[in-house]
Amino acid sequence: MKNLPPKALAHAVLTLLAERYPRPATLLEHANPWELLAATVLAAQCTDERVNSITPALFARWPDPASMAGALPIEVEEYVRPTGFFRNKAKNLVDAARRIVEQYDGAVPDSMEALLTLPGVGRKTASVVLFGAYGMNEGIAVDTHVGRIAFRLGLTASHDPVQVEKDLAALVPREEWGNLNHRMVWFGRQVCMARKPSCPLCEMKELCPKKGVGGKAAPIRA
Repeated sequence: MKNLPPKALAHAVLTLLAERYPRPATLLEHANPWELLAATVLAAQCTDERVNSITPALFARWPDPASMAGALPIEVEEYVRPTGFFRNKAKNLVDAARRIVEQYDGAVPDSMEALLTLPGVGRKTASVVLFGAYGMNEGIAVDTHVGRIAFRLGLTASHDPVQVEKDLAALVPREEWGNLNHRMVWFGRQVCMARKPSCPLCEMKELCPKKGVGGKAAPIRA
């Protein structure tokens, strides 16, 4: 079954992922768009589990953009320190909250263009927020899991997240973009791990060319 045409391969991958994960969702715990935005910013170079361990206290102290906009970054640093790069993340959260208050009446914007004006927000974060908070498929969030799996399966030949997103968007129906991210993240954590993928147990083993498996393929920058 290897060497399928790209769209046929993508369809087969989508089908198998949907069978394994019929109800995909983000692991980041949140109750509203602001909490999802903040959690996603904090999740950069950090596990979702660690982010979930610190956000209850963070959101109790600053529950919305208006309250975060009045915070000092040094105050926020103490709450987000366990997530790594805490000074930059704290500053971005405060600056993003201020812009939301000043430019968007205190509500997290629901467009890619507007979200990308917020400090600390790139296409990956914006895509996660738009789908998770508003149900909008405006992009495919390409993190290390999505990039690695897409490359191994031959759905892209690139390690650049911008190009990987373009390649996947050309192969995957728009209505599946958000779910694809969630399913690939789960699959990357449970089956197609970076160092020791469980290839013998993988339902895609007959489809997968295993590009980069066992080698030193460049990681996705996420």
